[in-house]
Amino acid sequence: MSHLIHLSLATLALWAASLGCASLNLQLHNQSVQKPSNVALYFSVETSDGQPVGGLQAESFRIYEDDQLISPFESKQTILNPEIAVEHYTLLLLDLSGSITESGSMHALMSAAGSFAEKITKTHKMAVYGFDGSAKLTPVTGFTSSPGGVTRGLSAVSNRKSPDPSTNLNGAVVEALKVLEQTLSRSTKPLRFGTLIIFTDGTDRAHRVSEEEMHKALDEANINVFAIGLGAEISEGQLSQIGRQGFVKADQEGNIGSAFDQVAARIDAAARKFYLLSYCSPSRAGKHRLRVEAAAEGTSGDLSYEFDATGFGPNCDPNRKPNFPIGRITYSRATPR
Repeated sequence: MSHLIHLSLATLALWAASLGCASLNLQLHNQSVQKPSNVALYFSVETSDGQPVGGLQAESFRIYEDDQLISPFESKQTILNPEIAVEHYTLLLLDLSGSITESGSMHALMSAAGSFAEKITKTHKMAVYGFDGSAKLTPVTGFTSSPGGVTRGLSAVSNRKSPDPSTNLNGAVVEALKVLEQTLSRSTKPLRFGTLIIFTDGTDRAHRVSEEEMHKALDEANINVFAIGLGAEISEGQLSQIGRQGFVKADQEGNIGSAFDQVAARIDAAARKFYLLSYCSPSRAGKHRLRVEAAAEGTSGDLSYEFDATGFGPNCDPNRKPNFPIGRITYSRATPR
């Protein structure tokens, strides 16, 4: 739902007080400029220490052109629902090696994965694949927005016995990245998020793909990666490097559900820091410097962008779908190795 901005005197007073402490980080991820005079920006808001800032309302933003404040009534500035331009794909990669299928952990894992799907499929298309010692992944369910579809796929493999009890962790990560890349390339939305969640209770034993090859694939992929590790046999250091956006450890089987919940919460918080702000520019010619300021809880920050208003005119609808160029976005920078 769109929200037109209304700035009261009280809001302006709070804004003025907040500008003395600029500690919000606004990062521009994509932009759209189209006639008659539509300008739209897709950006994220974080605190100075990298924490996502979600839930900002329309009145949290002010727009300037060439350092002159644009009236929200003249510009009809609006926060659009990002779903008109953004699509999220999440692939859950589950360790189905012998240490899982023969240890009695499958029930807890399937339950945790099903609960995760209930949360994630509200806003993401989700797929599930498994791996053991084999070179190929085991498809569980393709990308879907149906939690029931995920649950049925999980149920079908809940009693599965691994044909190769070894653990091809490195190779599975590389293959899962390929699946995500192919899926993202077919998306009809211009802005695309790809997320890989890896669950394992061990380390790579198959040695089909080297650790260096796996990290090279991760480095080259513009993909969010989270890792969940179970038990004492995992390498926390390795999984922390694989989980570029986060690593969670489950000490025992009973904590698997909690670990998945933590990752779901991190994904939700990270996604909420993104905003799609659209407005009708009053400019009618020439190049202009656009600046967007955000204020929240006594802190503020801004971003800048230069656009060309040549040919701009009246009759702009701020709710018009932006014409973003195709782009891949991650929740945060990858952790350097």
